[in-house]
Amino acid sequence: MINHRNAYRFVFEPFHPGKVGICKDFRRKQYLRPDDRREEYLGPARTILTGGLRSFWTDRFNKKLVARRRLIKDIRANLLLGWMHANFPGMPIVLLLRHPCAVVASQLALGWKDVLSETMEQEELVEDFLVPMEAEIRAARGGFERHLFTWCIENYVPLKQFGPGKIHLCFYENFLTRPEHELPRLFSFLDEDFDEHVYRKLKRPSPLSREGEVASVDAWRRSVTGRQLERAVEILGLFGLDRVYGDAPMPDPLGAHALMGVVRR
Repeated sequence: MINHRNAYRFVFEPFHPGKVGICKDFRRKQYLRPDDRREEYLGPARTILTGGLRSFWTDRFNKKLVARRRLIKDIRANLLLGWMHANFPGMPIVLLLRHPCAVVASQLALGWKDVLSETMEQEELVEDFLVPMEAEIRAARGGFERHLFTWCIENYVPLKQFGPGKIHLCFYENFLTRPEHELPRLFSFLDEDFDEHVYRKLKRPSPLSREGEVASVDAWRRSVTGRQLERAVEILGLFGLDRVYGDAPMPDPLGAHALMGVVRR
């Protein structure tokens, strides 16, 4: 939607260590403290964020041959956002949330392996944010729980690192149900003129959507049992994220904003 006029060079998931060679030293859910200045991380990020990276993987969906601006989309960089903001100031950051049950149901359908153990190997991450819920996280069993804990971690950390207005927080469900509200807010944050032609993009599926998949705010209910949903709400409650998402499909943006900026690291 942001690139509906093809004004940006679109950079696809550049922090994927298995696909992008210069990111081989990054974990799949890498956390770095904002004051970390190690060049093995700064160097690759500088190359990516300034447009120096070219690869089949990152350019696979790009349709802009000559561009002065780039739009970087990544699902593995949530735990890096505070670090990026500190080391590369001035870059607008958009954090998109979707109901965790929808995300987990999709990941399980795609056969994704969870990365919870690898994520929890990061001592600084645990020390900075996860000590109160560490025992519950390490006791997680089964794919649903483990993927759900990963979702909580990768969204809880940036919510705590940023105060309201420092990044743009938006919700998948609101883009589907209230685009007339959500889209102008997004373009205002990016300081771009709002063009109503963007509404056409809402009718087009993502290039990574599964064949036959229809965008919906509650399709995940067909894949999640009642007990799983109860457990999901319990796990969200450990992080205070039950103020954002619960057993209903729609988010509470006020709950998310209430969590923001309480802890800064």
